[in-house]
Amino acid sequence: MSIDRNPVNLQESFQLTFTASYDPDGEPDFSPLDKDFEILNQSQQQSVQIINWEKTKSIQWILIVMAKHTGKLVIPAINFGNDSSQFAAIVVNDSSQVNNTNEDLFLQVEVSTTEPYIQQQVIYTLKLFRKVNIAQASLTEPELADALIEKLGEDTNYNTQFQGENYVVTKRKYAIFPQKSGIATITPLSLTAGVIIPGQRRSNSFFNQQRTRTKQVVSAAIKLDVQAKPENTGVDWLPAKQLALQEQWSDNSERVIVGQPITRTISLFADGATVGVLPELYQDNMPKNLKAYPDQPVLKEEAKEDGMVAFREEKIALIPGQAGSYTLPPIEIPWWNTQTQQMEVARIAAHTLTAIAASSSTAETQIAQSPPLMPTPELSTPVDIAPDNSQKSNKLWLGLAIFFACGWAVTVLYFLTKKSNEAKKESRVSSPENTQTIEKQLKKACTNNDPVQAKDALLKWGRDNFQQSSLTKIAEQGAPDFQQEILSLNAILYSDKAQTWQGAELWVAFQNHQSTDLDKSEKVDPLPPLFKI
Repeated sequence: MSIDRNPVNLQESFQLTFTASYDPDGEPDFSPLDKDFEILNQSQQQSVQIINWEKTKSIQWILIVMAKHTGKLVIPAINFGNDSSQFAAIVVNDSSQVNNTNEDLFLQVEVSTTEPYIQQQVIYTLKLFRKVNIAQASLTEPELADALIEKLGEDTNYNTQFQGENYVVTKRKYAIFPQKSGIATITPLSLTAGVIIPGQRRSNSFFNQQRTRTKQVVSAAIKLDVQAKPENTGVDWLPAKQLALQEQWSDNSERVIVGQPITRTISLFADGATVGVLPELYQDNMPKNLKAYPDQPVLKEEAKEDGMVAFREEKIALIPGQAGSYTLPPIEIPWWNTQTQQMEVARIAAHTLTAIAASSSTAETQIAQSPPLMPTPELSTPVDIAPDNSQKSNKLWLGLAIFFACGWAVTVLYFLTKKSNEAKKESRVSSPENTQTIEKQLKKACTNNDPVQAKDALLKWGRDNFQQSSLTKIAEQGAPDFQQEILSLNAILYSDKAQTWQGAELWVAFQNHQSTDLDKSEKVDPLPPLFKI
């Protein structure tokens, strides 16, 4: 048995080679090594040489091992059946006592702050210093109990000098969001890599690969003193580096028409936060007679090089029920500025809408577009017209002709209208088989009180019947009770607060809606056809 070098450092691998010139009595048992050493890799090689017509056979067992602790350790004898190897000794030094300038590979870690507030972003930076070539490297990820951890951007490489030595540095960043106050420790990172030994190659390898020695380096642990949120900060807690709140309108936001929707888009941008802490922007505090239909919120999150960026957007359709003025209350989002360590408030001011009746607007448009009246000429002298029998007869025939012509026109118009209505109805109603499948899915979702499956079934039903892919638009197609159940489902689906949903009322409202449509479709037209075929 031989050792490639002695002494060695802790967390640094070395090689043990067991050589036999003949077939041993049995397979080796390396389990005695487990007490003081960790076996990282093992392989077996055989070679045959013929010198002066004499054949020489060699069998080697090569182990890459790493010591578990420091001191003068004994490598025990290994049994090969009834055969056995000799024992040996090796000295393992503490690598932490070695000056970093003499290390060819080490890790450094640092954080942006050691006293963050709960849910505040902490930038964790790792630097790998090396002045040797490495291969097959593996690095563990940072771990912290009760925390969200996201990798930021791509790794960067650069050259630097450290304590008079030239190094290649690989830098990697993470964003850590502690979710619990108190003392917490970021566990050390561990790098295991194969350090290429310069000038040494495996002479008996077919590909003549360079030899490596496995080395493991560990970073320092970092303790965080996570602070609880300050008092009198309200229910919602939103720590961030920067916050922006804004709104947009789909049309003129000052004057709207009664019964016609206008869309309000509210967006919230947060630098140094995740979407999980962004609050709901729509509040159910609209003025009376102003209906609001919030749509599904848009949530985005991006891991940039200098931290996390979160975005939330909500669209709300507003429909005034009667003419008048409607004042929308202001929107205020309190947040904690992690740079100034102060509470701030992002705000959208109150907004007033003026609703105009649709009938008055239409009348004004028609008056503006109608042509001017022509003056009626006056007769200066009255004219007496004597009765004429021929003229009476002509008027009689003319009246009959106009009567029959009107009857024919009404008949043609009736058939054309009926055919057009049937075509529209056929184009918007899905096949019975597909409708039955969707109804089964919706019934199952309502029975299981599963709001997500119910939403999927309603969206399929809406696309097949109304060419609509939004729950808000689908709700507009049904009766008030059906609308209310769909809007309630929509509100629960996109609420940040966990709520339970009962699907029984939605299923009853859906069945009532289907029954109403079926009754309408089964009504028989009272007018019989003019001609029988």
